[in-house]
Amino acid sequence: MKLNKGSQKELRAIDLFAGIGGFRLGFEDAGYQIVYSNDINHYSCITYKENFGEIDEKDIREVKTEDIPDFNVLLAGFPCQPFSMIGKRDGLSDPRGQLFHEIIRIVDGRNPKAFVLENVKNLLKHNKGETYKYIKAKLENAGNGYRVFEQILDSKNFGVPQHRERAYIVGIRDFEGEFIFPQRGNRIKNKTLGDILEEKVPEQHYLSEKYYKGLLNHKRRHADKGSGFGCSVLERTGISNTLVSGNMGRERNLIKDKPCKKNRWGIRRVTPRECARLQGFHEGFKIPVSTTQAYLQFGNSVSVPVLREIAHRLKDVLLENPKKVSSSSQGLLIGLPKVSSL
Repeated sequence: MKLNKGSQKELRAIDLFAGIGGFRLGFEDAGYQIVYSNDINHYSCITYKENFGEIDEKDIREVKTEDIPDFNVLLAGFPCQPFSMIGKRDGLSDPRGQLFHEIIRIVDGRNPKAFVLENVKNLLKHNKGETYKYIKAKLENAGNGYRVFEQILDSKNFGVPQHRERAYIVGIRDFEGEFIFPQRGNRIKNKTLGDILEEKVPEQHYLSEKYYKGLLNHKRRHADKGSGFGCSVLERTGISNTLVSGNMGRERNLIKDKPCKKNRWGIRRVTPRECARLQGFHEGFKIPVSTTQAYLQFGNSVSVPVLREIAHRLKDVLLENPKKVSSSSQGLLIGLPKVSSL
């Protein structure tokens, strides 16, 4: 399984269900070369092309395995909606959930050294754990066989002020050891929400007073029923709730900013650039789409710093750096942790 330790060019990855490139940024930062990327969403492909110059915009079911350039690491943030606590949770019976089998098809056809997948944390316990049991068995038996590890990691521990728990899955071929997931970023300073806020925010991001009052009434009605559902105004000294693509999810990440004509209390949504920062995208990342599309894209994206740390750990395994592979100072041996609902 060992790659040529002296050649970073050996770290060749493909980026499936690529979205806007969060996986790519994390792995490129760690020294990998992305040789192929694919997504079907037109607006995500616009953003991806603007930042990386290319993407194969088509249904993954139309991608022939033999047409994919040589690679040894497969990356995929396969559709999460079928497993999310927010959606219908139809799992593998949802057509989007069945797209997981396209990953198996490509692994079977190309037998890469490793793969890294990301999904919502509820994937691990969906259908009382039976869904992930099936997924893990398929991954373990794909290609020439893989050792598969999974862990829930929270983005707030990797240098971004966002509470975002996600399931990460790593599979490695011809590997007898234990893959040790990082539990936090290496030499990073934890940020607060105040660190990522923009100084000058256009009035379009402020809520109208009528709409905000409606949100408060909605929250009050749920509180009377014993529910904590509703809008939330964040503390600048704290962190954000999980970014999501749905509209009501955005109302759980409201900011109290400078008063303006539109809202005397200064209540506004986070801006697309602030969403990018909450996901760990660098300042030069271009946002060529509408505000609505940007919210959807960053809500569906992965947290770049988490993938960067996983990429470094995987590189140590693939290049067999024994000192770093065996170190557990920033990681735990794998086992399904106890998880709570999103």
